[in-house]
Amino acid sequence: MSQSSLLVLRDFMLKRYDDLKRRLTLQLGNVDLAGDALQDTWLRLESTPDSREPVQYPLSYLMRMATNAALDRLRADGRFLSGEEVEQLFENLADPMPGPAQTAEARSEAERLAAVIAQMPQRRRNILILIRVDDMPRQEVADRLGVSLSLVDRELKRAHEYLMEHMQ
Repeated sequence: MSQSSLLVLRDFMLKRYDDLKRRLTLQLGNVDLAGDALQDTWLRLESTPDSREPVQYPLSYLMRMATNAALDRLRADGRFLSGEEVEQLFENLADPMPGPAQTAEARSEAERLAAVIAQMPQRRRNILILIRVDDMPRQEVADRLGVSLSLVDRELKRAHEYLMEHMQ
């Protein structure tokens, strides 16, 4: 794995940690085991030797690494899984290529989200997009829009509340 691939995986893991932990908890049925497996995964990433292969699907790659780490942890703790339990763990791994139904559902959800965002006041919409989509720091957004940091924080909070209310 090239150094840039390792950095991409680490960055992906940091940004999507909560989602990874939620998925792994659902898969393993144990929040503590999921957390331990993710920690082990991070340590494995830190000690992985370089190779030249890029990772095409970081979510699937990290989920597989974490599942393997969980299995290793269970084996080390002296609890062996049955063949059926191991098979079920791997069946629950997300397919890296979504099917047509998943793609259509995601597209529909994205269109709905865009419509809800379009209904927001202009400044609130701009702040949300600059911070959540463009990944711009809050202070930079405040400077760019000529408003205070506290106003940016209030508008971002209101945007999140608006999205939660209208997307459910």
